[in-house]
Formats: sequence, structure tokens, C-alpha cells
Amino acid sequence: MRPNGEVMNGSRRFWIFAVMAALISLVPGCAHDQALVSVQVQPTTETFGDANTPVSADAGLQVQLRALGSYIHPPVTKDITSQVTWASNDVQMVTVDANGMLTATGQACGNSLVSATVKTNTDGNRSANGAIVTGFMTANVVCPGAGSSVGPSITINFGGNGAGTVSSSPSGLGCSASCTGNFPLGSTVTLTAAPNGSTFGGWSGCDSVAGMVCTLNNLTSNKILTVVFN
Repeated sequence: MRPNGEVMNGSRRFWIFAVMAALISLVPGCAHDQALVSVQVQPTTETFGDANTPVSADAGLQVQLRALGSYIHPPVTKDITSQVTWASNDVQMVTVDANGMLTATGQACGNSLVSATVKTNTDGNRSANGAIVTGFMTANVVCPGAGSSVGPSITINFGGNGAGTVSSSPSGLGCSASCTGNFPLGSTVTLTAAPNGSTFGGWSGCDSVAGMVCTLNNLTSNKILTVVFN
């Protein structure tokens, strides 16, 4: 009934309900963007070869990597292996293709850092803020006679509550967790730290430090260094 007592006919009621339904359909939903917060690469480490095998014999050895993305809104873990950008920081040691296939090249030994990067943290259905999210794993190619005649070793320990990576020049070390590599006797080695979603806290055990770069001069004995990310 209308306020003045008149009876509302059926067609009038239908028209009002139709208008109300149309207005409701225009109200935005309460769904949230599903944001990527971290990427984990599995396995976290992989070792090719052994101390009794020439590095050249490791050529062609492979392992399939997986990238797992952790999302929120709602919390869920997804396999995003085919959606990340894969990269190796030393292609003389290992390469990784677009599908996450890790391959030893048989050209060099040591440690290589392999990354899986998502350039936007959207779930693919809605836009997000474009944050870059990266996960890492370490590929090890064992040097023949490792620990004896291959030269002094450099061990890097990671300290602090943050995350980051370390790479070396010449190549031989690339890792996001504690690792060890061997270098020619008497060589000069520079180690570069790179924070990953954290802040650089410093080096200890270096001959000299410039910013995030640690330098060891005239390497004649085994060295143990610590890098800190907060």
C-alpha cells in the first residue's frame, strides 16, 4: 500500500524491484586483491658432480626447479614456476631456462645464485602495487679435489634477521645463505652484498670494505667472513 492508502499494482512493484536490483549490481564487491608476499624456490640448494669428477663431465646434468608463491587475501600457496623470470648469476656454471630447468654447463665450478622473480605482486585478476618479489636457490658445482689443491676457500656466513645475497668476482660464490667457494692462490676477490627486502648491516673479516663491497687481497689462506642483513 502507498502512504496515502492506495494499493500499488503488480506492475508498479515489479518496476521498483527491477530498479533496486540494478542499483545493487553497481555496488562494488568486497573482494580484495590477492597479493604475492614471497617466492620460495625448491630445492633451495642443488649440487652437481663430486671431487673425483672433472667439471667437464658435469655438463648436461639437470634438475627441475619449482617456484612457490605465497599470497594473502586469502592466504594460499601456488605453483608459479611458469610465471616467474628465472636467472643464473653465473651462466658458466649453470643455466636455467624459462621453465625452471637447471643445467650444469661443465665450464666452471663453485656456487651460483639462481633467482626466480615476479615483477608485480598481482594475482593476475586485479592490479596490485607492482612490488618486485624474488626467491633464490644456490647451485653448487663441485671442483675436482675440492678442499685440497684448488686454492684457499672463502666461507660466507649470514647474520641478522633480514635477507640478501652475495656474489663474487671472479666467479665462484653466489648464495643467499651460508656458502663456501675456492679461489686461486694469491688472487684478489671482491664480494658484493645485495639486500632483498631488508637493509645491509655490514661486513666482517674483509681486508677492506667500500659500501656493500668486501675485498680480500692476495688470498693465501682460508677466510671466514660474515655479512649482515637486518
